[in-house]
Amino acid sequence: MVHIKDEILSKVTKPARYTGGEVNQVIKNPKDVKVRFAMCFPDVYEVGMSHLGIRILYHKINDREDCYCERAFAPWVDMEELMRKNDIPLFTLETKSPLKDFDFVGFTLQYEMSYTNVINMLNLGKIPLMSKDRGDDDPFIIFGGPCAYNPEPLADMGDIFVLGEAEEVIDELLDLYINWKESKKDRKEFLVKAASCEGIYVPSLYDIEYNEDGTIKRRIPLKSGIPDKIRKRFIKDLNESYFPEKMIVPLTEIVHDRIMLETFRGCTRGCRFCQAGMIYRPVREKKVDKLMEFAEKLLKSTGYDEISLTSLSICDYSDIKNLVLSLIEKYEKDRVSISLPSLRIDSFSVDLINEIQKVRKTGLTFAPEAGTQRMRDIINKGVTEEDLIKSVRSAFESGWSTIKLYFMIGLPYETMEDVEGIAHLGQKVVDTYFSIPKDKRNKGLNVTLSTSCFVPKPFTPFQWKGQDTTEMFIQKQQYLKDKIKSRYITYNWHEPSISFLEAVFSRGDRRLSKVLIKAVEKGCKFDGWQELFKYDAWMEAFRECNIDPHFYATRERNIDEVLPWDFIDIGVSKEYLKNELRKAQKGELTRDCRLSCTGCGITGFTKEVKCFNGAIFNKVQ
Repeated sequence: MVHIKDEILSKVTKPARYTGGEVNQVIKNPKDVKVRFAMCFPDVYEVGMSHLGIRILYHKINDREDCYCERAFAPWVDMEELMRKNDIPLFTLETKSPLKDFDFVGFTLQYEMSYTNVINMLNLGKIPLMSKDRGDDDPFIIFGGPCAYNPEPLADMGDIFVLGEAEEVIDELLDLYINWKESKKDRKEFLVKAASCEGIYVPSLYDIEYNEDGTIKRRIPLKSGIPDKIRKRFIKDLNESYFPEKMIVPLTEIVHDRIMLETFRGCTRGCRFCQAGMIYRPVREKKVDKLMEFAEKLLKSTGYDEISLTSLSICDYSDIKNLVLSLIEKYEKDRVSISLPSLRIDSFSVDLINEIQKVRKTGLTFAPEAGTQRMRDIINKGVTEEDLIKSVRSAFESGWSTIKLYFMIGLPYETMEDVEGIAHLGQKVVDTYFSIPKDKRNKGLNVTLSTSCFVPKPFTPFQWKGQDTTEMFIQKQQYLKDKIKSRYITYNWHEPSISFLEAVFSRGDRRLSKVLIKAVEKGCKFDGWQELFKYDAWMEAFRECNIDPHFYATRERNIDEVLPWDFIDIGVSKEYLKNELRKAQKGELTRDCRLSCTGCGITGFTKEVKCFNGAIFNKVQ
């Protein structure tokens, strides 16, 4: 057990990040369990504790009497400095145990720019960084989350990757581990057994052969019986799946400090840049009565006064109006507010937001993604300028005066006219506000336009497209800034060099492992935090490893090239993605698959589960 002296905590910002002891924290005696699992999030406490997946898995594992799951987060730079100075290893919040004392150390990979934090946390936990260097007394390092759909950049560090929804496979893995531990066989034996579980990938059991041009020739299983293709795991019936009745209530402010109620998984829209829309298929919903039951239990166990309804596109939940009105009717008297993050333009309901506004006004954010109709058709966004203007008009008439609009720049086939279209669309929102009589709108108009830089992601129709160079992004950002004239518009943009690195690791292969380690040696960490991002150190790391980052980020891939993630079967076929790319080039739309099946392949992937499981209907509202 690690003892953290008060004199250390008194010297760091937000010491509550490191103390634990929160409401609903699970306490067990480590000696009473067969498996100790350290659940790690490669960012600071307030970011990690806002992640729903961590909360679900934490309680699911702890509901087993034979397992104890604890939490660890990346210490901020001030705490890390003191830990290294005082030789304090990275520890868990519950028992203050060093990470190296656990059977499993698991990381959720939500963002490629957290990879250096993963390595830094292993180092701080005194765990060998490379899988090949770990012995029988070391924990198994297990990775999961959306970035695990291209596991290769971390292949040399991870013992095991979970591909798909971890709730579906974690019990199998833990049972397997308990049997292996009792058998007293060697470490390799467990990894081979784990590889036989559907949805589990063990990278050390495969080798990669490359072509002379640096592309992948083939992957080679190093042991007979190891699957060539890894199928993702997913929950068949979300309505009956595990969801915690308690959630930890932090003692310090976190990013999303509220109840998060997951309504459904998957998306039917088919935006061509969106990885989540592909990897989380098929769409599965929870029913309203089940969600009301969870809301009641979580409100009682946490004391929160806000419920956030979460999903990829909340207004696509088939019974959304009934759910929102039921929650408001039941909890309005208790001043419990409801929030709907990430509204779609076309499914925006004035009646719905007016009901929510009765309790407490929440922010309004829309994501048109592109400034022109041509570009929105290329990405298959399926919304029009008329949809946006109609929605913001309703919002202004209902009392909102602050609107945030999210866009991407650098999308495939983009022109400068498309970039300029973002400014024009922002101006039309401003004009819409002033077209409404003064007595029917609130004061204080503020329209924020935010642009991120397009990053090509695996398992999307744009996975073959090269990213814009950093110089091109900067040019487009400056061009857009010059085109925005209204004083009511604020323009925010994302740092292109960070997006460049994100693209490198998004589409990278296992040769990048050595670059990650080199970058950490040069002090790179918290790369998603702009104030800590060290671009020059990263470029030095690439040079010293003799690796060209543009090979991964800006190079357009041949349509027949073997991609690092091709061995994973997500259910959506590669032919479907290729066809979507061809349609993008022509500006052709693909319909929402609730209108009729678009043949992505997911229905053939799993015969026992139908799309829209749990939904009350499957038509677009």
